[in-house]
Amino acid sequence: MPDNLHATAVVLGDRGVLITGESGSGKTGLALALIAHAHACGRFGRLVGDDQLFVAAHHGRLVCEAPETIAGLAELRGLGPLEIAFEPRAVIDLHVRLVDAAEAPRFPSSDTERIAGCEVRSLTLAAGDRQAALLAVAAGLAMPPFGPL
Repeated sequence: MPDNLHATAVVLGDRGVLITGESGSGKTGLALALIAHAHACGRFGRLVGDDQLFVAAHHGRLVCEAPETIAGLAELRGLGPLEIAFEPRAVIDLHVRLVDAAEAPRFPSSDTERIAGCEVRSLTLAAGDRQAALLAVAAGLAMPPFGPL
């Protein structure tokens, strides 16, 4: 049985990114910025799910999917849930944990974290600094400007 996680996930190229953090930490904003960045670089970018995800281990890899009731919806503060293109599920390659800026390391190392029994590469980044987080994720996935176009 899958675990229900308060998180957002996207697919960028052939990589899945899981974003966790407190409510209001910028999970949706970062996800949408990552999708836009992927598109601007000529790469595939799509939402998997926003706010709630089912996560489970499949053959040693973490897989997530949105509950049917919110599939294809992204919640924007002040506007509510809006429809967006989505992928039904994704294998997760990177976990981004958004934390209070005072708790975020200045030079975060890439660690791993166990989620639903799977070891997943993890970055701890400052909530509220979308541009810095976008660049850290791009670097972590070797996306432009840190990897080939």
